[in-house]
Amino acid sequence: MKTKENKSIFLKYFGDTPQLRVMDFLIDNQFFDYPVTEIAKGSNVSYNSFIGIFPWLVSSGILIKTRKVGKSDYFKLNTAHPFVVNLIKLDWQIVKHSTLKDIEVAV
Repeated sequence: MKTKENKSIFLKYFGDTPQLRVMDFLIDNQFFDYPVTEIAKGSNVSYNSFIGIFPWLVSSGILIKTRKVGKSDYFKLNTAHPFVVNLIKLDWQIVKHSTLKDIEVAV
């Protein structure tokens, strides 16, 4: 897969792995549900790599099935899961810290 030119702050802090790309995509799009292929494509991860981590994401409760459209099951980030709640808070703290640092440099 093609690498993203502008990495998110989340990936800059924690590294650029398929698992973290998926989590970054899901956090950024937490209000929407997607079929498996769109999660892989949106997170810039190969389908085969995503299928390797997908069962764990579902069994751990991080991803939840929201609906079925035709033959496709749709999934979204489980924003009620304690790990996800803390991960979203951490993502916001990183963004806030990075933004404040950028403002201080500009002044």
